[in-house]
Amino acid sequence: MLVIARASRLQNITRVACSRIASPNHYAIRTRYSSTTPAYEGHIPLNWFENTVMAVGSAFMSLADPKRGDMIAALGETTAGPSLPRLRDVMLESAEGRKILKDRPRVNSSTIDMNKLAQYPEGTFGRAYVTWLERCGVTPDTREPVHYIDDPELAYVMQRYRECHDFYHCICNLPVNVESELALKFFEFVNLGLPVAAISAAFGPLRLNSQKRARLFSEYVPWAFRCGGSARSLITVYWEERWDQNIEEMKKEFGIWDPPEARWSRPLSEAKAAAAKRQSENASKSS
Repeated sequence: MLVIARASRLQNITRVACSRIASPNHYAIRTRYSSTTPAYEGHIPLNWFENTVMAVGSAFMSLADPKRGDMIAALGETTAGPSLPRLRDVMLESAEGRKILKDRPRVNSSTIDMNKLAQYPEGTFGRAYVTWLERCGVTPDTREPVHYIDDPELAYVMQRYRECHDFYHCICNLPVNVESELALKFFEFVNLGLPVAAISAAFGPLRLNSQKRARLFSEYVPWAFRCGGSARSLITVYWEERWDQNIEEMKKEFGIWDPPEARWSRPLSEAKAAAAKRQSENASKSS
């Protein structure tokens, strides 16, 4: 609680610092742009000092207001360090990973036909994913674009990790709530080695009450370390080419097993009914 209080007191200061760094209209950034050309659309080059200020500022702001997705994204990019080249090397070692780097697929509602996914049979990954979206009340359109990673290929690796996060939720059978997010962050850190996952796992439990924190460390964290450490690196999975695959077979292939039962805000039966309704409506339109 003391950390959160200090973060709140520093919030205004860090917001100013970060907005100045992030804004292309700031004089210092304009000066650097005169000699530094962005490597891709949306790229904002930072020197080591700006990167450090952005990392520290985004860390404080993320802790003070965990709903600031832009600050969490900035924290992930400015602290990535050598983890992204290592993940790229892991992708290059597998045929599936190399195809991802070649195709560079994106995950959002314009690239994925949700109505088509609803047509897949029960038990397939595509049907499980659309049911998960219905059950959690989320969409794939909430991921921030990458700005602060200089190498375009490494920027894509970060974007891919970010946009596939919901696939990890789905295959690990975890909802969207604080304790489940933290369980998945522990899993991601062990499986992928990204520093932002470790930072979230280290400070996120401060948001839980004592009972939920105790369950996190006694049940979810042991699962995350065992499962994440033995499972295939999920960054190498070309999820979009596996819609019709049985999800239980995928779990066996990747070496994943379900965590302790999580707390869902919506019953599975309701989500399945919503997915089935979408399926029937699409069938009526096509007939």
